[in-house]
Amino acid sequence: MDFANKQPIYMQIADYFCENILKKEWKENEKIPSVREIAVQVEVNPNTAMRAFTFLQDQGIIYNKRGIGYFVAEDGYKKSLGMRKTEFIQKDLPSLFKTMELLSLKLDDLIPFYKKHFSLN
Repeated sequence: MDFANKQPIYMQIADYFCENILKKEWKENEKIPSVREIAVQVEVNPNTAMRAFTFLQDQGIIYNKRGIGYFVAEDGYKKSLGMRKTEFIQKDLPSLFKTMELLSLKLDDLIPFYKKHFSLN
């Protein structure tokens, strides 16, 4: 996993979890990889991985069954979606709007690119 400097690593791991949940690769009430497995997979210290687990558990996106492991919460998809939407609106959109303003782009200018992107995927 390539980490960006804009955001703490544990939050980038949390985003990775949400992405897997939103893509339905990890389904509700399904067991997810352990702290150690994630730490090895994304090449971070287990304490950093644990911070991501703790954050997501605090958000109600995952839960722990003591001695068994972590699972996606019953409404983990809905909560992941809400968290990611809020993050997008608060962090990504202002940057996008600023760039659009600097480049004198209007929303209508982006529609062909939007359509092209979704027709290819």
